[in-house]
Amino acid sequence: MENFVKHCIDNGGIIKPLIIPAEITNGTGLFNPSILNDNGTLLVNVRHCQYTLYHSELNNYEHPWGPLLYLNPDDDRTLRTTNYIGILDDNMVLDNIRRVDTTSLDKEPLWEFVGLEDGRLVKWDGKYYLTGVRRDVDHIGTGRMELSEIDIQRDKVTEVKRSRIPAPPPDRSYCEKNWMPILDRPFQYIKWSNPVEVVEANIKEENNIQCKTLYHGTFDNSPKIKDIRGASQVIPYKDGYLAVQHLTVLYRSKTDRKNGTYRHQLTYWDKDWNVIKRSPIFSFMGAKIEFCCGMCEHKGYYYITFGYQDNAAYVVKVPEKVLGDFINGK
Repeated sequence: MENFVKHCIDNGGIIKPLIIPAEITNGTGLFNPSILNDNGTLLVNVRHCQYTLYHSELNNYEHPWGPLLYLNPDDDRTLRTTNYIGILDDNMVLDNIRRVDTTSLDKEPLWEFVGLEDGRLVKWDGKYYLTGVRRDVDHIGTGRMELSEIDIQRDKVTEVKRSRIPAPPPDRSYCEKNWMPILDRPFQYIKWSNPVEVVEANIKEENNIQCKTLYHGTFDNSPKIKDIRGASQVIPYKDGYLAVQHLTVLYRSKTDRKNGTYRHQLTYWDKDWNVIKRSPIFSFMGAKIEFCCGMCEHKGYYYITFGYQDNAAYVVKVPEKVLGDFINGK
């Protein structure tokens, strides 16, 4: 499906942009938001970077670097992520926006991608976290998942603890990212989507954090989903779990640079991580770069948050029946 959002709107859904005033962000990129239902309050995290991403979608113009060009006002190669927490009100407007203050834990970055990227909001054991990838701790950009504990107050949000999570042994990969936190299983993630691999981090062992595999499924070689990867959190759904996952279709630009088109799919598992249903593969609004970092249920609707072209953040509100029918291919 090339326009999931239109399908939702045609069937009673609503879409709204997630806006942070330009005087805060300098009008640069907002994208890849995450949403969490915190006992009836909808918390939203929005990722901000200090660049604007230029797109040549129709290939009318292609920069020597390819169809994408980062326009960075800092005139350097550094891409800095800042996260903002807000509350989504009843009109789907982002209110009480606060920058996540990380200054007490920040260190001099050692690589050009700075900050916690694509943070998913979770609440485990009564504490709030953003969990995503960080790549600025060494000189080659090695990516590992990070769990950032945040203290959310009415007038401020402060990072109070930062834990870097190794992959289960032998932990040799260059970049680990897009692990999907399982909301009702503290410190557990779907690390890999095909085959399903569920892991758990022993965060309480502060000086010796390890990660172990709890479940490892079998590989599905179906062409359309063999390379499926993580996106949103994993949320309880009926008698199992539900998540948005993503797929990347790689291609070469006119200048032979690697590029990709992002598509998504809803996956419904039982409690033992057997796949019950996969939705049709879809685009949110037909763009090449779209990415989902959040989903929650609230008052009979499912709220799904996604980034558009690394320049805009959106939330779509989907009636429960519409989502269920879509998962079932109706």
